[in-house]
Amino acid sequence: MDVISDAAALFRLLGDPTRLRLLRVVARDRFNVTELTGILGLAQSGVSRHLGLLKDAGLVAEDRDAGYAYYRLANDARQNGHASLWALLDAQFAAAADDKNVQADEARLQEVLRLRKENFDTHGGDGRQLVPGRSWAAWARALGHLMSPLDVADLGCGEGYLTLEAARWARSVIAIDHSEPVLARARALAARRRVKNITWKHGELTALPIHDASVDLALLSQALHHAPDPSRALAEAVRIVRPGGTLLVLDLRQHDQVWVRERLGDQRLGFPDEELERLLRGAGLEDVRVQVGTRKTGDPFTVLIASGRKPS
Repeated sequence: MDVISDAAALFRLLGDPTRLRLLRVVARDRFNVTELTGILGLAQSGVSRHLGLLKDAGLVAEDRDAGYAYYRLANDARQNGHASLWALLDAQFAAAADDKNVQADEARLQEVLRLRKENFDTHGGDGRQLVPGRSWAAWARALGHLMSPLDVADLGCGEGYLTLEAARWARSVIAIDHSEPVLARARALAARRRVKNITWKHGELTALPIHDASVDLALLSQALHHAPDPSRALAEAVRIVRPGGTLLVLDLRQHDQVWVRERLGDQRLGFPDEELERLLRGAGLEDVRVQVGTRKTGDPFTVLIASGRKPS
């Protein structure tokens, strides 16, 4: 009778969709609570509660590493009495590959793994690859030492992380976003870091509150696919650039992740390389280049970098 009771308790535990999504993720790799919160799009308290229940059931194990707790599938979760259960779960996970929630989880999981790969401070690979102090952020900032002081516009700046990086080497930065609460957080971040050469403005990509020919460089980082009219947004960006100045675009290559429309408000599912080049040329730019910025096997999102020069 105890065996039947234990089985009933286990099936009740697995009767929750969130716990099944969580199990699917930790079966792929180990993650900390912050990472799992981002992957599942849930509150940290909820993720912690579900992890606790799965851990008590012996399905999830906890590891400690450098002061962080990481959660993974327990070593014997696929063995002994759970072998037949995991055969069923694996089949269900495979069958759910086209589910929009699973696709969203997978895309964010791949993003977490990509960030890990690029973060040499905590994920240095084997001993031959570990170089103390090596950092993508430091390398990116070093490039700023090679640039002349510029007046920059960060269009669709969000919470201002790229804005603050640009402010390290720019003479001045104008940061535009359509969300007042997001701008408030960006201003607060700049104040905490004591950055003084940024002007924050509320505005739309298709009607920028910036005078003609005011900046040397206009940035559109992961913003163009949010624009209802990308052609008009690019025309506005070109309008504010001085003759001989540059427009730089970082955006997604065309993809099939339709869940981003509802969850992230994306207007476009990225851009084919040829279309992005055509849009920049159509906005009147010369010397247009489009290339892959980052791509990872299994990640549905590929970042494109495109640039063009405004004729003198």
